[in-house]
Amino acid sequence: METLLLIPVDDSVVYPNMQVTLAVDTGSEERIVLVPRKGDEFSSVGTVAEVVDRVRLPGGAGAVALNGLYRGLIGAASTDASGALRVEVTAHPDDIPVDGRTRNLEREYRAVVEEILELRGDDGRIAAFVRSITEPGALADTSGYTPDLSYEQKVELLETLDVRERLELALRFQRERLTELQVRRRIRDDVQSGAEKQQREYFLRKQMESIRKELGDDDASVVEEYRAKIEEAGMPEAVREQAERELGRLERMGEASGEASMIRSYLDWLIAVPWSKRSEERLDPVHAREVLDADHAGLEDVKDRIVEYIAVRKLRQERGIAEDKRSGAILTLIGPPGTGKTSIGESIARATGREFVRMSLGGVRDEAEIRGHRRTYIGALPGRLVRALRDAGTMNPVIMLDEVDKVGADWRGDPSAALLEVLDPAQNHSFRDHYLDVELDLSQVVFIATANVAETIPAPLLDRMEIIRFDGYTTDEKVAIARGYLWPRQRERNGLREDEVTIDDATLRAVVTDYTREAGVRNLERELGTLLRKTATKLAAGQVEAPVTIDLDAVRDALGRQRFFQESAERTAVPGVATGLSVTGAGGEVLFIEATSMRGKDGLVLTGQLGDVMKESARIALSYVRGHADHLDIDEDAFDGREFHLHVPAGAIPKDGPSAGITMTTALASLLSARPVRHTVGMTGEVTLQGRVLPIGGVKQKVLAAHAAGLTDVILPERNRGDLDDVPEEVRAEMTFHPVMTVDEVLDIALEPAPARALAA
Repeated sequence: METLLLIPVDDSVVYPNMQVTLAVDTGSEERIVLVPRKGDEFSSVGTVAEVVDRVRLPGGAGAVALNGLYRGLIGAASTDASGALRVEVTAHPDDIPVDGRTRNLEREYRAVVEEILELRGDDGRIAAFVRSITEPGALADTSGYTPDLSYEQKVELLETLDVRERLELALRFQRERLTELQVRRRIRDDVQSGAEKQQREYFLRKQMESIRKELGDDDASVVEEYRAKIEEAGMPEAVREQAERELGRLERMGEASGEASMIRSYLDWLIAVPWSKRSEERLDPVHAREVLDADHAGLEDVKDRIVEYIAVRKLRQERGIAEDKRSGAILTLIGPPGTGKTSIGESIARATGREFVRMSLGGVRDEAEIRGHRRTYIGALPGRLVRALRDAGTMNPVIMLDEVDKVGADWRGDPSAALLEVLDPAQNHSFRDHYLDVELDLSQVVFIATANVAETIPAPLLDRMEIIRFDGYTTDEKVAIARGYLWPRQRERNGLREDEVTIDDATLRAVVTDYTREAGVRNLERELGTLLRKTATKLAAGQVEAPVTIDLDAVRDALGRQRFFQESAERTAVPGVATGLSVTGAGGEVLFIEATSMRGKDGLVLTGQLGDVMKESARIALSYVRGHADHLDIDEDAFDGREFHLHVPAGAIPKDGPSAGITMTTALASLLSARPVRHTVGMTGEVTLQGRVLPIGGVKQKVLAAHAAGLTDVILPERNRGDLDDVPEEVRAEMTFHPVMTVDEVLDIALEPAPARALAA
């Protein structure tokens, strides 16, 4: 044990047999101990070193050349008279017998070091130095020479006194270095290989660009521009490969080729599709309901279905359930014009945070409008769906397929058949446009289709749709819509402020009942626009002063005479006229069916532009009345030598359907029995030769039409009783419904009592 001057080392470690020069002051000491720091403390092991030489550094500072001798265990510390720190040091040389295990470790260590040196490009001097070391402890210490080891690893190596353990530790450190160097070499080789390929392609392109420039060809910049756009488009791998193939063709053939413009158009469309762009969907059912309620009055079925769709998507997302590509919603809104079918699509898009695109399909007869033209045709273009995605800028918009019931078919194909793939959730995740000829994923699109009637939609297409009926609005609903939506919108469009013009609900109701007779509110908005335009004209001309209150006189002055009347009492005052209810593409309607007879040969005349089904209903009605004359208290002689004429007014409008059967029967029975039909009664139902009343469709629309016409009693088939649940409650409260099973029940309810003279007879 000896007491030596302690020299602390902060950022390096000195090992035995290592020669270093340090800028430290050792005084006259010939032997010192170099101890590395470990945080705020010193290591328990240091290196005893002898001073070999003292040198003067530039600037006057002193330094000493040291030679490491052996490891020493640090003991008690003290300070001398000059304040220097001295410690007791116990020498710990590497004097142990060498066995076979140690020799194996030496060989393995040298092999690893040589492999490292080979990877690092050693010139052989370091490898020769390592081979010259015969002592296992000194061999292990050579690991501390490398800068790749951290300061902590070097201290750990110094503190390992057992030679075999130190050799194993050094071998572990070198293996880690070797693994790291091998990974670096592999990455460098891969990068270099890729860089060489890119560099080669770059030089080739530059050469081609130079050649083309010399030839006066500017195609190179065009190709590079397309290549950059393809990189940025975020295409799926298959689509990207297709784009690069076409770009390669363009690059080879050049702009001078006649096909170049076609390829450029194709690439432009491929790039225009927003392959990787999607709107951030807002999945909040409460917010969606608030938006839908704010934009539309009524339409509860539609709103409930949209909220359900959003709620299901929210639960699947929150619970980590994978998105099902077959769960797409294909909602089809069927109802009369002006009921808000198209505008609800914009509200759905706003409620979900998606983009909105409208596609009008009315009159489309070419299948290529849906699937696109094949590129072999001159002027070929993608279909409307691709264009809709381009316009939306995302792959998950709300697409409104407007007027899907008016899609036609001719020699150019059947567009409705092409729509089958678009609207089928099991197929539309891989829709293939003929022009692009690559797969498009339409499963994230929300499709909303609209139609006026379901009968003209092909059955296979209708099967893929989720039908929601728009049956029209009640008078109260129309007044509410006018107050909350139509009046403010038209007032703003006509340049009027809220405090300049007012109207009360009674006057709005008069506009609804006296000037419109429709299922929707489109004509109502036009009438309100006319009313406000005339008011704005008077204000601008100084004829009136604000504020202006619109009353009934102002309505009559602006809109003219009353257009619709409660005419049922007047029309049915004579026998032979019955009030029927029907449904057209414009909604429910009231029909006055008139019957008369005259001398002539037996026969039946029908007028009013009736369809075949309606003509058959008329013949059945006459046959029933004639066959049950006794039961109906009708003289059988009333049919002899007489010709009957049935007429349905508004002859310019085609009419067809079986639901006028009981109305025609009632009109004939009324004529022949001289009993007028009650003016409060409207009826609908199909009739059979045996007098059975069969169910029909469109009950809600027919009831709403009857209510708007002032009727208070509705006769309908017994099997349609359940359809009355769809009728608004306020309408049901004001009307009486008579479900019937036979014509006898119809006549008992519909016909007035027999006249006194008939009873006397």
